[in-house]
Amino acid sequence: MSKRISVPESGKVGPVIHLSTRYGQVAKQLTVPHDPRTPHQLTTRSNFAFVTRKWQFLTPEQQTAWDSMSADRVVMAFLGRNTPLPGYDLYVLVNNGRLAIGLSLYDLPPALPNFTPNPTRELVATLSEGIFNLKLHVLSQPVEHTVLLAASPRSPGVRCVQHFPFLGFLPAPVDGWCDLTELFVRRYGVPALGRAIFIRTRQHINGWNDLPKQVSTRITAA
Repeated sequence: MSKRISVPESGKVGPVIHLSTRYGQVAKQLTVPHDPRTPHQLTTRSNFAFVTRKWQFLTPEQQTAWDSMSADRVVMAFLGRNTPLPGYDLYVLVNNGRLAIGLSLYDLPPALPNFTPNPTRELVATLSEGIFNLKLHVLSQPVEHTVLLAASPRSPGVRCVQHFPFLGFLPAPVDGWCDLTELFVRRYGVPALGRAIFIRTRQHINGWNDLPKQVSTRITAA
């Protein structure tokens, strides 16, 4: 990619892409991104296609209900302006999120929930003679569908993690602790002593999600 002085251009000309950036006019070689087609990618694309097709089979009354709900939903547009989210987009947003975590689709828009503060607190991970335990402290009963997301075990020096696959729903607490061991080991196996574990929890109510809450810990000897 190189910066150049010329008449402003935009678009593709042969193997070269022209665009204007904050640093000026730029020309770069056209590259086709690699598509690894991982199982997760294929599932996500299949879910999205299924939800978008399902919209076509809603009755006019059902589609109108989504349009009416979306009139009160405001999102930040590309140019920084607040604009209503179209009913179709709202339908896909809600139902694609539900399908991703194994829940049924809504034909009619659900009511907006009132989220209470996420009750999760500290995370504790121990390893003793090959037996691994991972537990999460909660101050109160979590909502029915609290989504559990976890990154793969990392080096103890890692501070920032971005990829958090879905493991399942947060198990019911026993004496204030949720046992995450089975869900974590099913995905990643038994981690080594001293590795860092990062998890996120997100409350899901009627198709709506609150902001994820992240906690982390290092695996210590029991």
